[in-house]
This record gives sequence, C-alpha cells and structure tokens, in this order.
Amino acid sequence: MIQDHVLFIDGEALIIDKPAGLPVDPPRDGSISLENHLANLTFGFKRWPTPVHRLDRDTSGCLLLARNPKAHARFQQAFEAGQVTKRYLAVIDGIPDAPSGMIDLALVKVSSAERGWRMTGSPNGKAARTRWRMLAQKDGRAFIAFYPETGRTHQIRVHAAEGLGFPITGDPVYGVANGRKMMLHAAQLTVPRPGKPDIHAEAPTPDSFRAFGFAGGQPQDDLGDDAG
Repeated sequence: MIQDHVLFIDGEALIIDKPAGLPVDPPRDGSISLENHLANLTFGFKRWPTPVHRLDRDTSGCLLLARNPKAHARFQQAFEAGQVTKRYLAVIDGIPDAPSGMIDLALVKVSSAERGWRMTGSPNGKAARTRWRMLAQKDGRAFIAFYPETGRTHQIRVHAAEGLGFPITGDPVYGVANGRKMMLHAAQLTVPRPGKPDIHAEAPTPDSFRAFGFAGGQPQDDLGDDAG
C-alpha cells in the first residue's frame, strides 16, 4: 500500500519512500506508475498531490509531492534556487582513490539508434556538481554518499560512471545490470520554508544494500548543509 510509504505529511507537502521499479511519470507502454497511486495519497483532501521533482524508475527513496498548486510552485522555486538538501546512497562497482571529493562535470543529452538516449559529460553541457563521500568498502565495491548540488537528469549515475570512473552497481544504462537492482537510493530530503519548519524526511536503507554488506548510511562527519 502506497500509504505505508509516507515519510512526511502536513497541509502542504508529502514525502514518500518511492519503491524502486515504480516510475514517477506514466510509461509509454501504459504500465503502472505513481499516477495510479495518487488517489490513495489525498488523506482527506479532494485534490491529488503532484510530484515536485523526479526520481528514475529504478531509484528508490525520498520523493516530494505538493498538496496544492501554490505549494507546488514554491517548492519548485526552492529546487531551482538550489535551496534543497539531498543525500543519496549508492553502491558502485569499484573503490575510488580518495575518501571524498567534488565531481564538477557538465552534462549533455546524447542519443543513438543503437543505445537510445543517455547523458554524458561535455564542456558544452549544463553545469552539474556532486559532492561525495565514501562510507565503506567491501569485495571490490564502495558504499558512497552523494550530495548533488544541481539536479540534472541522471546526474549521480553519470557522475559515478564518468566522474569517479565506476558505475553504480546494477545500472542498466551506464554500467552492467546483470539482473541486479540498481543500487541508488534517495536517502534524505530537506526543503526549507520561510516562516515554517523545514520539510524533512529520511528513507530507510533498502534491504538490497544489506545484501552487499552495506547498511546505515550516515557518515560520522556528514557534509551537512553545505552539501547542497
């Protein structure tokens, strides 16, 4: 039941822990998407809530929905102004040389008949920045906390593959799926509201991470508010 995935609720906002495999937008093949569940997320309101941002189909975790149009517009402005703090967790197919850093790699959309569309690093692309910190390593893989300072399509996935040099485990586009789930999780979301308490939620680390020997996800010296 999608109602069981609610992490935060008040008169303006909902944050849900979106399951991996559930697309936010209706797919072309007509399969189930978040839209099919919105009627069950009204909680007494007549109006359906609407997503303020997007998570990829195979990414789980914190997704913000607005409960009225005015709130939706204000929340979108907060995202566009870079005021929203986001923390993602990922398992990558390798171990970086450094314990932390900043990936500053502009992104552009490319497409081909063979591979479809994808994003890639390019000096001609849109600016994209992601801070990162390694939390643990095991069996040739690393457990990483990513703090995106911008919100480009597939930003973390490309920054892992091209910026760190190691794709996210199970990524079917920028890595190798091998029948695995993509190991990317939106673990935390904080949206400031002038004159009101912040909208804030943390989504529990999925069991799929524990299967790789990784759990938790809060570094001892978190990057905090300057992580973007």
